[in-house]
Amino acid sequence: MIRTVETQVLIIGAGVTGTGIMRDLALRGIKCLLIDRQDLNAGASGGNHGLLHSGGRYASSDTETAAECRHESDLLKRLAPQCIDDCGGMFVAVDGDDPEFAENFPEACAKAGIECESLSIAEAKSREPQLSDKVFAAYAIPDATVDPFRLTLENVNHSMQLNGSSFMPHMQLTGFEVAQGMIKYANVLDTRNNESIRIAAEQFVNAAGCWAMNIAQMAGCDDVSLVYSKGTLIVSNTRITSGVVNRLRPPGDGDILVPGGTVSLLGTSSLTIDDPDNIHPSIDEVDRILSEGEAMLPVLGSSRFIRAFCGVRPLIRSAGSASDGRKASRGFSLFDHEDQGLGNFVTIAGGKLTTFRLMAEKTGDLVAARLGNDKGCQTATVPLPSGGVVHWSEPGLAARNWCKKADPSDLILCECEMVPQSSVDEILLQAPGAEDHMSLKAIALRSRIGKGACQGAFCSMRVTSYLYDRGVYEDNEGMLMMRDFVNERFKGIRPVLWDRQIPQMELAETLHCGMTGLDLVNKKDEPS
Repeated sequence: MIRTVETQVLIIGAGVTGTGIMRDLALRGIKCLLIDRQDLNAGASGGNHGLLHSGGRYASSDTETAAECRHESDLLKRLAPQCIDDCGGMFVAVDGDDPEFAENFPEACAKAGIECESLSIAEAKSREPQLSDKVFAAYAIPDATVDPFRLTLENVNHSMQLNGSSFMPHMQLTGFEVAQGMIKYANVLDTRNNESIRIAAEQFVNAAGCWAMNIAQMAGCDDVSLVYSKGTLIVSNTRITSGVVNRLRPPGDGDILVPGGTVSLLGTSSLTIDDPDNIHPSIDEVDRILSEGEAMLPVLGSSRFIRAFCGVRPLIRSAGSASDGRKASRGFSLFDHEDQGLGNFVTIAGGKLTTFRLMAEKTGDLVAARLGNDKGCQTATVPLPSGGVVHWSEPGLAARNWCKKADPSDLILCECEMVPQSSVDEILLQAPGAEDHMSLKAIALRSRIGKGACQGAFCSMRVTSYLYDRGVYEDNEGMLMMRDFVNERFKGIRPVLWDRQIPQMELAETLHCGMTGLDLVNKKDEPS
């Protein structure tokens, strides 16, 4: 018999927008169930550079989006400071860039209400000593960085505390049951055990990012049209700059360096693709990004890069955007689908990480009105509380806590990020979306495990061994999860295999194949 789950609102897609909608509705007293076919931040929310836009990047091309970014960035800095590094940023032009574009930048910023301070070359190099000697113009703007993983975890954690809203990962949507212009059930498959589940709700929200168009079509709606723009980034093993450094030119490849805790992220590319499920960073993209980035910051040519990764921007299709994702708007659209004959289905698509709260507010207003709930949006005034175990994604936190405790029995499992076994214990017990047999990938999403210079070479084995000792894993289960984890890390390591990263990879291969025989673990060995 198929199990039925009931909720007021079902939200499909557990990225930053979906979790933001969950919190927006929970603050209005509306109970939600959030589902995702994978886990939190499995799409664009987990595949970006973490820039909290001041709006400067769009000031010259899209004043409306730039102004939205400025407003939302200011709000998030005030309401979610635990997720933000207010590091500042600058735009710099180098020899070969258009002087007129650089000269007009302050005026474009002013139109969007963005603070923009002209810097002398000496002032710019004092702030960022690694800047190229070929810089001829520089402006300071209020860019910052945001931890998207902690942001989504905090959103879910607060929603659960507010009114018992819940999150179910690994739920693959298989279809909808529609009657008399209303969706009655969403049918999902639990991909862990192949259990079929029916979810009954009063309202259904499609916040699935790149997959929003497909899900709308599953509901019989053809009004959502997206362009898929793949972007690749590469990660250094050190923090190269204090703040964000942007190239002062129309957006292009390799024109932004974003500090992220103890590392830096260089990107990004833009490649229009057909299938958001089949993406990987390419060597050509990495070469192009690095070559362009060196024009701003020559030190990048001798820096060690430990990983490449990519995400897909779900952009609203408009005239001229079909073949060039750079030309598509970064704005968002809210579809009520009433002209498609459905009265309880809504899709939110497009937008940016920086504008997620505004997207959630607009969605929440529509859903609440349909439910007869007249309580207004509170996310623009109510701070996002810092909730317990979700802080383990913060760089350096595990090390600081471990040193304070000075407990020699609390063994370090990840030496790169100094994550002890007590942190893993907390995540297994309390983290949003925690499971009985949590995978290494799921633990890493909720902590710093696997994010250091060795990219999981050592901690994958230590954490797996510890979970066997705790009885979390049995039989071959842990080995399969470890294999999947290191295989996923290798996808990002392969495109940056040069110079000092090659010996690191050879060591990892020796450990994983020579010592643990992961190359011999395969599907036929899976436990029944």
